[in-house]
Amino acid sequence: MRHSRRGFSAISLSFLDIMSCGFGAVVLLFLIIKHHVDVQEMMPEYDLNQEIGLLEQDIGDARQKLASAKSRESIVDADLLSTQAQAEQIRSALAAARAAVKVSIKGVGNREIEQLKIELKRLDKQKMTVQAEINAKSGQVRTFIGEGNREYLTGLNLGGRRNLILLDVSASMLDDTIVNIIRRRNMDDAAKRRSWKWRQALATVDWISARFPAGSQYQIFTFNTAVEPVLANTKWKWLQVDDLDQINHAIDQLKRVIPAGGSSLAKALASINRLSPKPDNIFLLTDGLPTQGLAPPRGNTVTGRQRRNLFEDAMTQLPRGIPINTILLPMEGDPLAAWAYWQIAVTTGGAFLTPARDWP
Repeated sequence: MRHSRRGFSAISLSFLDIMSCGFGAVVLLFLIIKHHVDVQEMMPEYDLNQEIGLLEQDIGDARQKLASAKSRESIVDADLLSTQAQAEQIRSALAAARAAVKVSIKGVGNREIEQLKIELKRLDKQKMTVQAEINAKSGQVRTFIGEGNREYLTGLNLGGRRNLILLDVSASMLDDTIVNIIRRRNMDDAAKRRSWKWRQALATVDWISARFPAGSQYQIFTFNTAVEPVLANTKWKWLQVDDLDQINHAIDQLKRVIPAGGSSLAKALASINRLSPKPDNIFLLTDGLPTQGLAPPRGNTVTGRQRRNLFEDAMTQLPRGIPINTILLPMEGDPLAAWAYWQIAVTTGGAFLTPARDWP
């Protein structure tokens, strides 16, 4: 028997659709709410009060720094005003001093100036008289009167029974700069003798010889690439200080020498061994480290290290137990010379002197 088909109801289908959509809406709403809760849980919590406190602290520090800067600015302004006031006082005092000097100069007449000149001459004569008396009492055979008016405590040992002077007469003794040495080396002999450095060296020898003790002996050697006595006929002999004519003649002969050539300190010190008996006091006048040794140089130039080595080689020629008093008239480009000669002075018990330009 055939069953009849149930009829289709549109109302039933609509109800199911509504129920499904409602359930889906509820599920969607639940998911949205759950996601919002998770996001809130993941967000960090900020303490706004702490942030505000830090900002207020920074503001306070900035205000303190501003107040300190204003205080320093006030101090600087006060110092500036004080300095300006002092400068104004100095200007006023300087102007007053200049005005007073002008008034003083105007107030001194020609008669007062002449009287002062006469008094100055009288004092100079008195000084020369006193110096002559001192020299007579000290036993000096010769006198030396310089152009200056200063006395120096040199520390040089001017005693000794046999005094030897070694004078460097190389070309570098013409000046203290390399350029001027080259320039003067190409001049005539008269211009070379007028060199201030050479004249100072001659005056130094004259000064030393004037202080030799009476009854002692002396010798003066000049050296460049060779060693020669200032008096040609007195080689390797000691001379008597008491022979005034001879010592004056030696100084005059020395003034005829023309500086030239290189400098061999080794030959100068080696010549000491040819004197008999040996000197007990040596005066070395030079301007730097040597440029040659006992043998002729191979090249035309010499380095600073080579000059130092030449100096050390020269010291091996020096007999032991003799003090060396070095008077250095330095030239440019030789910075080790002062240290080297000072070291020798300390080692031998002598002295080291670098005099002023107007000495002695």
